[in-house]
Formats: sequence, structure tokens, C-alpha cells
Amino acid sequence: MSYLEEIQVKNLDHLGIVAGLIDEIGIVKIINNKLGIDVREKISAGTVVKSILINGLGFVSRPLYLFSQFFQDKAIEKLLGERIKPDYLNDDKIGRVMDELYKYGLNDIFIEVVLEVIKKIKIDLKYSHLDSTSFHLDGEYKREEDKEKQEEEKIIKERPIFIKKGYSRDHRPDLKQCVLDLITSQDGDIPLFVRVGDGNESDKAVFGKVLVEFKKQIKFDSIMICDSALYGQENLQLIQHLKWITRVPMTIKKAKELVQNIEVEEVKDEDKEKRSDLNLESYTWKEEIVTYGGIKQTWLIVLSEKRQKSDLEKLEKQLSQEEKKSQKFLKEIQSEEFEHPQAARYKLKAINKKLRLLEIKEVELIETYSKKKEKIYKMISLIIKKDEEISRKTKEAGKFILATNLVEENKLEASEILITYKNQQSTERGFRFLKDPLFFTDSFFVKKPERIETMLFLMSLCLLIYNLGQRELRNCLKRVKKGINNQVGKVTLRPTLRWIFQCFQGIHYVILNGVKQIVNLTEERRFILSLLPASC
Repeated sequence: MSYLEEIQVKNLDHLGIVAGLIDEIGIVKIINNKLGIDVREKISAGTVVKSILINGLGFVSRPLYLFSQFFQDKAIEKLLGERIKPDYLNDDKIGRVMDELYKYGLNDIFIEVVLEVIKKIKIDLKYSHLDSTSFHLDGEYKREEDKEKQEEEKIIKERPIFIKKGYSRDHRPDLKQCVLDLITSQDGDIPLFVRVGDGNESDKAVFGKVLVEFKKQIKFDSIMICDSALYGQENLQLIQHLKWITRVPMTIKKAKELVQNIEVEEVKDEDKEKRSDLNLESYTWKEEIVTYGGIKQTWLIVLSEKRQKSDLEKLEKQLSQEEKKSQKFLKEIQSEEFEHPQAARYKLKAINKKLRLLEIKEVELIETYSKKKEKIYKMISLIIKKDEEISRKTKEAGKFILATNLVEENKLEASEILITYKNQQSTERGFRFLKDPLFFTDSFFVKKPERIETMLFLMSLCLLIYNLGQRELRNCLKRVKKGINNQVGKVTLRPTLRWIFQCFQGIHYVILNGVKQIVNLTEERRFILSLLPASC
């Protein structure tokens, strides 16, 4: 045997960190306990799931049908265990495990993983955030829908989802889609609850039910944060036993009145420094006690200076655009010949429907004769501003209303309500992660809705692992008061885990004459590893 044949070099890179985080949570054990272990199988279901998660966080955008190729050059025995070979991870095995996961219950498995995370790693659960997004899909996905009406009240469905067209957050209304509801912790953006829904479902119709189901599944006293889709009489009745903060839609009459008429309070000099420390120096507000939907609540009418400036600039731009448009309409209607007065006024009414801030007003309708000596009518008109509408929009500029049922003894400080709602980006960051082109969203080659749901479940587990690792790293850096260099060489206490993954490129698992070792572990890389959970 030659010297070269005695050396084996396998890539490890950042995948050792991913594998360690999976082991720290105990995902393999949870999956195996749920689905069982068949001694005739060369690889357990839990290990297959671990391999999918490692693939998903490999950021190589390989679809699952190239799955075994992903591990060909990797230190698979180090990542997945001794005697595991890449060809064990074929598409048939992966497909069977995905089907078993779906059959057992994706929601039940995810909840158990979350509970294990909460038990092992102290996550602050005072606040939780709910939001939704859509994933567009290619393919037909034809299914019988005769039972759809019977099932629409159920939030945890006993049927697969319906892939169909609906309101697209991806701006692809031409494609069918499914919807993902996600609840995350404010502490570290950890996913706590995931639900996949039909492509055409409405947030207003399901958000209340999602929160009730979440509370039933995970019993802790969390204040739920949600956008205005939650705020409606039916939902408020449904969640009256929960604690919540949400935004009030401006379609509600009481909200319109308050925004128009109420003056937010001036900031006292002694409060300015405090608000600056909280990064709220550009906000002012006023509290009102309101009863809506039979629920007593605090409404916080907020004015944002930055948003006010932006809204007023948009209003000015809209007014300018309408002035140009209305000049064309004015020229058009004044040059037209009408057979009847009603036709002229009908045309004027149709034109005014296209305007919001301006109006073309009839001055006079002149009866005259055409070149053919036929009686016709011509309209003389002028453009006027809708002062009342412009004034309304000016008063509304920069204002919004937050509502909470935490009143009296449970009352929150106004600043806390505002800061907490601003952290609603928690779920949005999760959606950006799941839709990243480098992630395996493109692996939606699966042809059954059940597989789509399972894929989103696995992607959500990847999000949980990624955010957990990032949270632990940042907390440890804060604790030791020592930062690391980011992409541009500046020291930071809040690096992204993706940057850490890039820092670990070039880590190899080498077997030389039977001796196994990991190479290229620099001092900086060892320091980073010391900040991560022990399993890494």
C-alpha cells in the first residue's frame, strides 16, 4: 500500500457545530422514541432526520435527490455515527422517514423538541410572537376538496393541506402556495410552534385558533404578540383567557376617531433621557382605556416622528401624481361630446372613483350642437382638493394604535408595550432564514402535500437549531465580555451564526495510518467552540 493510500481526508467545516447542536437538543433520541427503531434497518429514523438537518444547514442548496452525494466527501462517521455510510441515505429511505414523521404527527414531535429545548436551555418565555408567511410551489397538487368545509374549523388538521392560490407574501399570485404560521420566543427568536396551512387561508380566520392551540400544547404564561390580523371581535373572545399585545386595524371606527382627534402627550424633560436609552426618542404616545369586543383593554396611540415624515412625503407624492392624472382627466372630459347630461355625469363619476385626494367638479353643462347639427352636451369642470381627506391623512401620518388586555394589576408600562411590539421582527427574521436561496426551500420537488408539510417541519427544526446556536454564542460573548471579528473586521458581541459557519471552512477530519484527528482548529476557532454547547 502506498503512503498516499494510508491518508484519508474528509471535510467537516461547520457541520460539526450543527451536529453538536442537534445532539445537545436530543433530536435523534426524540425521533427514535416516537417512531421506534427497527433492528433490520442500517440507519435509524432519528439519524436520517439528523442527516437532513445537517444537509439543510450546509447552505449548499442541494435537493434531497442528491442527498447521498452531499455526504460523499464529509466525515459522516463523525457527524452521524460509526458504520454509517452515505449510500444508506438514499431517496427511498428519506421518503419513508418523511412519511412516518407525517403519520405520527409533525406538531406533536415539534412540541416535544421545543419542550426539551426549554428544559435544557433557559429560554425567557415572557413574550412570544406570532406571524405567517406563504411558500409558493410548482406542480398541480390536485386533490379532492369535498371535505374542505367540514374541516375548516379545525386548526390541527386531520387531512393534508390544500395547495392552492391565495394572498401571496412572495408577490407570486400566479402560483399555488401553502401558508406557514410561526410562533417564536422574543429571547433568541427560538421557534416554539409551527403550523402549515392551506394556500388560501386567512390570518384573521386562524390566528385566534392558533394561539389557543399553542397555549393548549405548551403550558406557560407567555404574552402573545401579533399583528392586526388577530384584532377582531371573534378572535378577542376566543383568546380572552390569554395575555396579548396586538395592533389595532384602522378600519375600526373607534380607532379612526382616536387617531384623528387625540393629541399624544409631549415628552417631559426628565423622560427624554430614559426614552433615549430605550431607543424610543422619536416616539410619543397617549394611553386610553377602551372596551372592544366585550374585552377591557389599554390602547396606546403612538406617534412615530420617522414614520410621520415618511407618511407625509408619500402623501405629497400621491398628491403630485394625482394632480398630473386629474389634468389629463379634465382635458378628456371637457373635450368629449355627450348625447345626454346623464352620460356626462356618469363619466365624471367614473373618473372621480380613480382619484383619492382630488375631485373633478362639474361647473356647468352646456347644451350645444355638433358639426352634424346634432344636439350635444359639453361639460365645463375644474379640479378641487378634497381638503377633508387630505386633513385626515395628515392627522393620521405616523400614528398607529397598539392594544393589550393587560390592564389594572397586570398593567404594562407604555414603553414596554411599544418595545415588545417592535420586536415582532422575531418571526420575520425566521421567515427570511427559511426563504434564503442558500437554504433548501428549492428542495420542494416533493409531489404530495404531506411531504410539503413534512419538509416545512424539517426546515423549521433547522431554524430552531440555527437560532439556538446563535443565541447561545451571543449570550456567552456577552457574559465573557469579549467579542470576535465580523465580516468587515470589526469586533462584535452579536455575530451571526452564518458568519461563524464561514469561519469554520477548512476544518478537516484526517485519518493517517489509522490515527484520527481534526486539523485546522486555530486558537480563534477553539475560542468560538468554547462558547457553544459542549456537544459541539
